[in-house]
Amino acid sequence: MSELVEDHAQSEDQAWVARAASGDESAFRALYRAHVRPVYWIAHGILRSAVDAEDVTQETFVVAWRKLPGLQLVGSSIVPWLATICRFQAANRLRQRRRDQAHTTDAADESLADTVSVEEQIISTALAERIAAEIGTLSVLDQEVFRLCATEGYAYQAAADELGISHGVVRNRLSRVRTQLRSAVEEEARDA
Repeated sequence: MSELVEDHAQSEDQAWVARAASGDESAFRALYRAHVRPVYWIAHGILRSAVDAEDVTQETFVVAWRKLPGLQLVGSSIVPWLATICRFQAANRLRQRRRDQAHTTDAADESLADTVSVEEQIISTALAERIAAEIGTLSVLDQEVFRLCATEGYAYQAAADELGISHGVVRNRLSRVRTQLRSAVEEEARDA
């Protein structure tokens, strides 16, 4: 059963990418809704600013839209590709910050990294892949609960109404999913 769920989840990104690459805006919107939060948190982790992370997230998806026609998706998830674009956009934002600060003050701000380290990029990619893989192991219902509540921002009751289940079921399933993802992230951090 979990292989069937994983195959379904894996093929969804591939289908959206193929449709979006041919200009289907609704498929691209589906990709955006499915992956905007992980991209945002990658940007926020690098930039440590909600405003800059929002901007970089939008820039990431603008670049992705332009580059999709030439994309040959390797694997089943687009998250690693989006994470790579996001890291480059975030590095550009950090360079822009330094240039802006150089114009306003002679002293360089030592709190900004000179570059995004290769090691951090590898860890971020591995983490994004681990999260995508972990989501792929969830039951279809858990994936839907996660998508609605964590990705699309539905309230528990709205997600329950959408899925035809009770508020309590949504709350409990989302709690278990978050615990599972948190454990995977912690394990990935220990392994890094």
